[in-house]
Amino acid sequence: MSFGWLSVIIFLPLAVAMAIALIPRLSAKNIKLVATCATLATLAITVIVFTMFDRTSSQMQFVEMHSWIPAISANYHLGVDGISLPLVVLTALMGFVAVLVSWRINTRVKEYFAWLLVLEASILGVFCSLDLLLFFVFWEIEVIPIYFLISIWGSGNQRKSAMKYVLFTLAGSALMLAGIICIYSSTGSLDMVSLMQNNSLGLQTLLPVTPIFFLLLAGFAVKLPMVPLHGWQPDTYTNAPTAVSTMLAGALAKMGGYGIIRLCVSLFPSTARDFAPLMLSLAVISIIYGGIMAIRQTNIKRLIAYSSVSHMGFVLLGVFALSSTSTTGAVMQMVSHGLITALLFATAAIVVENTGESEIAKLGGLARKMPVTATLFILGGLAALGLPSTSGFAAEFTILVGSFGSTTVSSAKWFTAVALLGVLLAAVYILWTVQRVFYGPVIATYDNVKDANNLQKGYCLLLVVLIFAIGICPTIITSTIAGH
Repeated sequence: MSFGWLSVIIFLPLAVAMAIALIPRLSAKNIKLVATCATLATLAITVIVFTMFDRTSSQMQFVEMHSWIPAISANYHLGVDGISLPLVVLTALMGFVAVLVSWRINTRVKEYFAWLLVLEASILGVFCSLDLLLFFVFWEIEVIPIYFLISIWGSGNQRKSAMKYVLFTLAGSALMLAGIICIYSSTGSLDMVSLMQNNSLGLQTLLPVTPIFFLLLAGFAVKLPMVPLHGWQPDTYTNAPTAVSTMLAGALAKMGGYGIIRLCVSLFPSTARDFAPLMLSLAVISIIYGGIMAIRQTNIKRLIAYSSVSHMGFVLLGVFALSSTSTTGAVMQMVSHGLITALLFATAAIVVENTGESEIAKLGGLARKMPVTATLFILGGLAALGLPSTSGFAAEFTILVGSFGSTTVSSAKWFTAVALLGVLLAAVYILWTVQRVFYGPVIATYDNVKDANNLQKGYCLLLVVLIFAIGICPTIITSTIAGH
């Protein structure tokens, strides 16, 4: 049996979380150091797996399988392919960045870092699971740490935001679980690989396919989030601690896009084709609505939150254009958006923390006092609006080309043409924000404001390097996805 790389990736953060929670009298500094080392080690292992991955194979790799609940044929079944592996690496990176962002946390430090590591482990488990029940277990675990992280360490009306997230997530999860039960009742299998290989193993005749498709889709669309199921997102992203916003936008939202690709489209290809025009309509609505709402925002974190709705709409567009190129672009967009949004939230948090202000109208001229922070935010913003040589351009261009040229969905070209408006809207809200926050006359209140410290510069620069590396050499990602 091969070494259990994926088990180590998932359970290393979880084991360290338990150690932090159970070992008495750990100092706050030592807790932060241990959490940093754990997330860095997890990231290093995912990079090793990424380099070992066979890009010429379309099969699941690094597979682990052990009997779990024999009575229902449920297995501890792990594996990754070209779609899930980039998201595993992204999640490990977001976990590492989230810990670094959290170094100034001084309230209930033990609990905070334990929950943060549990959150990382649960998201990693989702992307590695190949058994539907195991997938669902990891999917549900993340609700617990998110609730506590937001309700205890958040800001504003954090308890309401945390509860809203939980209610939306549990409602979607209940529908998704119903879909999983229907699949098992029809096929007697929870094995995602065999279900994909056999196109749902006869679901067409045993149970109506369309309701199952939409039951699964509902759970994934909430996480994405897709309009009109996005109601939890703006408040949650705005009121969550910066590290949690980073994990939510950078990694957790990708669970929705991944689930749609892995289950809805892969298990029900004909149903996905039949309802592609509907889903493309919702994708375009998400893109345009998110962009318009971002322009209307006065709070910098809330603006980034709505921009995420727009950018994740491009993921939906790429998935339901149902071409291999657009799907590749959708996965690239998930990775790119994770990096870009993490950078924007991190730099916005530096602004808010150092000025004590998050309202855009009350900020101004900060580029003169915070030149490094301003530069980092501008680079993230340019990537978000799709500047060539950034990952944002590479991902969105791939989606648009793949969607416009789709031969599976003939109407996709018209939806793609309308979606181009989202690119224009992104330019408007990004450039407007940069102008208002960083340029213009310096407000006297901020004469002595400090710039980013060395730690903040370090993790932001890491994200910038990756954004431009993928933008300049997108084969870093596409060569992995292509083999799926």
